[in-house]
This record gives sequence, C-alpha cells and structure tokens, in this order.
Amino acid sequence: MPKPTKGARLGGSAAHEKLLLANLAKALFEHGRITTTEAKARRLRPYAERLVTKAKKGDLHNRRQVLQVITDKSVVHTLFTEIGPRYENRPGGYTRITKIGNRRGDNAPMAVIELVEALTVQQKAVGEAEAATKRAVKESDEAKAQETTEAPAEPAADAAGEGSKDA
Repeated sequence: MPKPTKGARLGGSAAHEKLLLANLAKALFEHGRITTTEAKARRLRPYAERLVTKAKKGDLHNRRQVLQVITDKSVVHTLFTEIGPRYENRPGGYTRITKIGNRRGDNAPMAVIELVEALTVQQKAVGEAEAATKRAVKESDEAKAQETTEAPAEPAADAAGEGSKDA
C-alpha cells in the first residue's frame, strides 16, 4: 500500500497536495516550463517524471493511469503523442529546475521547472562514441588480464619441457 510522504503538505491536506501536484504537472506538460516555488518544483519533479515514463510506454493501461491524475484529455494526448516519444532514448531526467531568486511580495524562493530538450542527433552520436570507447577500453583490459594469466603458465611449461630435453 502506498505511504503518503512525511512532513508538511504543500498548502494543507494530502488531498489538496495531490490536486495541486496534478495541476502543476498539467501546466508543465501544457506549456513546457512553469515558474513556481522551489518546494513545489522539487515535489513536482518525480511526479512529472513518473508520468513521462508512463507516456514513453504508451499503452492503454498507462494512458488510463495518467488520465486518473491529469483529467484534461488534450494534455494527456500531447503527453503521449509528443512528449513521450521525444524522450524515447533518454533514461530519465526529463525535467530541469533552475532557481531564479526570491518573489517580491513574500520573499519566497522561486524556481523555473521545465522539460529538457530531447537528445539531439549530435548528442546521441557523442553518447554512442563514448560508450564504444568505454567498451573498447574494457575489452582491451580484459584481453591484457587474460594474457597475464596465460603468459606465466606457458613459460613454466616451456621451461619444464626444455629441462627434460637436456637430461
């Protein structure tokens, strides 16, 4: 059974917090970036990223689960048709929080939370090249390790063979 988060709620009861996060997520997916308080942005990040992960899967079950949270069908449609496929190759980290200073009226710390851009072709190529380099280094290290374990065994056999020929 899911446990509610401990500590103070954002603005009141657990039900109010649930609705507040759902509305923030809806606004984030609708506009791409929103300005809110740091506390709300920090609470929104894992919530929104879970919804994007469901959108990446894209099946009916996940769509219905997202519709339970975000009741606006047009926002859910854009989430599943545009936002989810955009992050197809990205393993998480779909949002970015940037602090922007304090609010004028009550000096509350403010932040901008936004959806990060999808990996570009160049970034994908760089990532693949780095992965290939890591694989090559790992394979060469393994080959060296095998040579060092095999190398002492061969000279010992040669030395034993040469000794028996002389005798």
